[in-house]
Amino acid sequence: MAKSTFRCRLITPESQVCDDPAVGAVIPAWDGLIGVLPNRAPMVMQMGIGELRIDFPDSGTVRGGSRSFFVDDGFVQMVDNELTILAASAIAAEKLNESEAQAELSAANARKTDGLAAADADRIRAARTRAAVKLTLARSVRGRGGI
Repeated sequence: MAKSTFRCRLITPESQVCDDPAVGAVIPAWDGLIGVLPNRAPMVMQMGIGELRIDFPDSGTVRGGSRSFFVDDGFVQMVDNELTILAASAIAAEKLNESEAQAELSAANARKTDGLAAADADRIRAARTRAAVKLTLARSVRGRGGI
């Protein structure tokens, strides 16, 4: 790998989604977005819910591009120019369906949190957040000419 890239691995319990050279990544940390570039200082962080974007390098005659994923929970480590993303789940943005995400959001919004135990109310709020992020990402992909 050239010095202007780093190894990027995206792994879920089901599969290794990505293991490619990258020139950048934007990761949804539990407390906000963080950008990663080659030769970054070591770090470990908890991931949140959101869009993970990985930017790929140009390769010969092939122009690099970006790929987005909906990710939910997990951990990230950057060490020795290798970014490892362990996600509870990762769905390629182009596989998100806007109408399904809208239905998921409507169902989550219909659930009431009043009178529930704190843990149950937190699960409902997290489901709302997941559905809203999926819907936003599905619309974004469609707006860029995706599905």
